[in-house]
Amino acid sequence: QVQLVESGGGVAQAGGSLRLSCAASGRTFSSHAMGWFRQAPGKERKLVGAISWFDGSTHYADSQKGRFTISRDNAKNTVYLQMDSLKPADTAVYYCAAADLGLSAIIRGTPDYWGQGTQVTVSS
Repeated sequence: QVQLVESGGGVAQAGGSLRLSCAASGRTFSSHAMGWFRQAPGKERKLVGAISWFDGSTHYADSQKGRFTISRDNAKNTVYLQMDSLKPADTAVYYCAAADLGLSAIIRGTPDYWGQGTQVTVSS
């Protein structure tokens, strides 16, 4: 079992930046992938991006390319989401997720584990 705990959410102004962290604990998972999803009020949860724990390869949703960056720290079992040039439309609950078998499960929206979510609010 893997536990995921997000942190770093809060309020930012449009044009500003936030960095979210997701610390993973439980059994080790060298073959896993991790990712970030977000869910705005009244909307479905959508993929933001994902990263392979094995080689660090990344995948981003088209709408986030160029503004958001996912990275990992293997030693800390932590994945990060750096969000720059924030827009009010980025306001959502952001969820960390992990998959046992790699990026494809994250991209399909079927990870094995979810965090509890952290609220990000961008004011105009």
